[in-house]
Amino acid sequence: QVQLVESGGGLVQPGGSLTLSCSTFRFAFYAYWIHWVRQVPGKGLEWVAVIRSDPQVPYYGDSVKGRFTISRDNSKGVVYLEMNDLKPEDTAVYYCVRDESFAFGSWGQGTQVTVSS
Repeated sequence: QVQLVESGGGLVQPGGSLTLSCSTFRFAFYAYWIHWVRQVPGKGLEWVAVIRSDPQVPYYGDSVKGRFTISRDNSKGVVYLEMNDLKPEDTAVYYCVRDESFAFGSWGQGTQVTVSS
């Protein structure tokens, strides 16, 4: 059974940094694009970033461009999201999602990021 597990969320002050990890299991990780998507309770989903499989090219949403960096380690089956200069509006549950034919496929359980002083 395909599994994605996020970790690394927490409470951080505005201007601070966090790095999220997405560990994956039981699929050919190297062959798939992986997204980060976030959701604020009561609001819709916001796509954050995606990293291609090969070459490992990243793409970012406008609201995080220049502040967030997505990367992957194919030897470990892990995707990272380095988040810098965090703002209160970055507060959300962050999910990693496997891309399946250019649509959101399998999801992790999410990790909460709270940016507050």
